[in-house]
Amino acid sequence: MSFLYPRLLAAQARPLFDEYRELTVGELSRRVAVAHDSAVYVATGGDRVPPAQLRELREGVLDLAKQAGFPDDSDRTHNADFDLQLAALLHAEMGMVPAEAASRDVWAFLALVLLPDVAFWRYPLPPKDRVLGTDLTRHVFGRLWWRAQLVRSTDDPEPYAALKILGEAAFDQIYARRAALGGSPYLVRAILRVWQDLDLRGLNERDTLRDFLKRLLRLAPFVLFDGIEEHALDDELRAVARESVEAQRPDSPTATDVPGACVKNLVPSDAREASPSVVPVQDEQPILESVPGTQGGTGRFSFLEICAGAGAQALGLERAGFDPVMLIETKADACFTIGLNRPEWDIVCMDVLQFHPGLRPDVMEVDLVSGGLPRVKSLATVGRTADTEERRVLRAAICLVCEIRPKAVLFENVPDLVEDAEFDADLAWIETELLKAGLRSSWKVLNAADFSVPQNRKSGFLIALRDPYFARFTWPEPNGAPAPTVGQVLGPSMSARGWPGAGHWIRRANRIAPALVGGSDRRGGADLGPTGSKKAWAALGVNGNSLGDEPPGPDFPVDDEPKLTVQQAAMIQSFPADWKLHGGKTSRYRQVGHAMPPPLATAVGLAIAAALRG
Repeated sequence: MSFLYPRLLAAQARPLFDEYRELTVGELSRRVAVAHDSAVYVATGGDRVPPAQLRELREGVLDLAKQAGFPDDSDRTHNADFDLQLAALLHAEMGMVPAEAASRDVWAFLALVLLPDVAFWRYPLPPKDRVLGTDLTRHVFGRLWWRAQLVRSTDDPEPYAALKILGEAAFDQIYARRAALGGSPYLVRAILRVWQDLDLRGLNERDTLRDFLKRLLRLAPFVLFDGIEEHALDDELRAVARESVEAQRPDSPTATDVPGACVKNLVPSDAREASPSVVPVQDEQPILESVPGTQGGTGRFSFLEICAGAGAQALGLERAGFDPVMLIETKADACFTIGLNRPEWDIVCMDVLQFHPGLRPDVMEVDLVSGGLPRVKSLATVGRTADTEERRVLRAAICLVCEIRPKAVLFENVPDLVEDAEFDADLAWIETELLKAGLRSSWKVLNAADFSVPQNRKSGFLIALRDPYFARFTWPEPNGAPAPTVGQVLGPSMSARGWPGAGHWIRRANRIAPALVGGSDRRGGADLGPTGSKKAWAALGVNGNSLGDEPPGPDFPVDDEPKLTVQQAAMIQSFPADWKLHGGKTSRYRQVGHAMPPPLATAVGLAIAAALRG
């Protein structure tokens, strides 16, 4: 039987969280209850979990916690064992269906009402997501239920044995950071079966797993994993895993950092020509018909977008008269963001390093290839022998263009790529390769503030066009209108919840913003960038040390500096107000921070469209 659990909504959960962070474990034990005056149940059919079962659940969790040192002691080893046992207990005893387990308010109730002492013992001074459930992959209890849900094998005498194969950080890569794969229990169980048999001696397990998951993501658009028999799926995954293991060996050959001629066949032959046990996506979704260059005489153009991010550049190009044939993006959350806002767009979640036009012949007919490429660092910065992921993507993008030979190209990157002499070798190689493909190049640094974006954000652009279009192209000029200030853009949202200091703050925020900094996936959570950026935000009355969950309310001190919410950051980046973002707070902010402001993409897109129309 499945049960409905009490839900503690955010408005009631947050004050409890703030209060409980100041209490001892002993004091929290005295706050334990099986009900809360503010708790609600979902308005659907089903049996509410009886109080007696909640008490029994608490006793079971307490027994495990005491074995791990509760309430006085804990250490990493005991915590890991506790988590493994607790995951199995929660999943086996709660009688909860996935739809109920997907509610963060259910887990907030467990962490703040039924088990607050255990929650704050397991994570002393926890961040909000560990308790409030804003990111279920990090919740003290919710993450464990979902791990057990994905690995449980009903045919095994020990149905939760696979929990022992990977630790939390590694499992998080599968479930949270690789959502396109982690959503399938069938595939997750296969990954774990294969992984436990690998010989990883002398290798960094985390790096190898990351490489393995990347390779699976490259295949995901073309392989229906859930449609493959178990033994055949295991064989396929073993082959991919062996590639990852070999790639991590110290003597494994890697691409050099010196640009050379474009190399064809950027994906292995086994990815382009699926074996009989692999089910190509085309069996389910036929390849689109080739899109002609002006969309059947409508005056609109077609484009392929790579490194599409949250879709901001594609949105700007859409406004300029371009329609995407396909968008390629490696991060699952960003792919889901695009799907939320443009469900009709064809999004492929894969690494552009592994894309080959032979997989989608219709892209050979596009008018434009575009992309916001990862920020390239100079060789002096990363070391002359370093072949960074960003530089490999840059080379792959140019080689892809040379293979497709579109009428036009638009790539965006850091201003230094255009202006710094340390990139001269890169620029010379790019221009030479494009010229071989019949494309003439031009470079320019543009500031989004010159196109009504409330942000001092400079971007380096490469455009390339075939003749006769290149001679017709002119870079867009600033529109002459002053960009709105931060106060003008964010004033309504800062006032929306009754903050008495909003009027003073709007007058103080009387300039445009510094450039939003998305940050690296390899560093911590969301904030507004390095020290210099945070100081610039502070001058505008904004606390840049982290992101807020909501605008300031009536109790927020008049003279304090509010934090930006992710949605407010999106407004600074000139996303549409209704553009939805998928993922946890850090992921959503990085999607915003890495985006090109759509008005700037529109301006450049209009200039390209004018050249193509003549």
